[in-house]
Amino acid sequence: MTEGIKHRDIKLPDLLKEKYIELDLKEKEKTKLIAELVDIVAKPSRRKDGKALYKAILEREKLGSTAIGNGIAIPHAKIRGVKKPLLILGRSAEGVDFDALDGEKTYLFFMLISPQEEVGLHLKILAKISHLVKDKFVVERLKKVKNKHEIFEIISGFERYFK
Repeated sequence: MTEGIKHRDIKLPDLLKEKYIELDLKEKEKTKLIAELVDIVAKPSRRKDGKALYKAILEREKLGSTAIGNGIAIPHAKIRGVKKPLLILGRSAEGVDFDALDGEKTYLFFMLISPQEEVGLHLKILAKISHLVKDKFVVERLKKVKNKHEIFEIISGFERYFK
């Protein structure tokens, strides 16, 4: 198991760092938006694996869009060499055609990167994100937040009350 993380102890706010939140995504096209999300995590740490992550996310999208409807997408990939799960959150004010199941634009993007060997942990985190975004009240609040601190308040509050 990844660095002492127990599956049942996973908390979304612990996977999300302020530097991995972008509330003003600029790109309007799916593949460019994915590149913009990858840059959020690749640039701050000067990671060499930005291209590998971009390719892995695109490969996953070829299997079927990760836009689940209600303005939400959860692009994700398991990457060799990643030590622990990482969550990137992006928001597009205008929305992006992300091939959503409901045909609507996508505004919130929860990009999950997990260690390649941690399939169970990856699925557990995806399930937690899915549970969070099923709450339309939470989604509407996330779409309207003014700052990154509010993101943590909303997600932490949800996890505290809806375990």
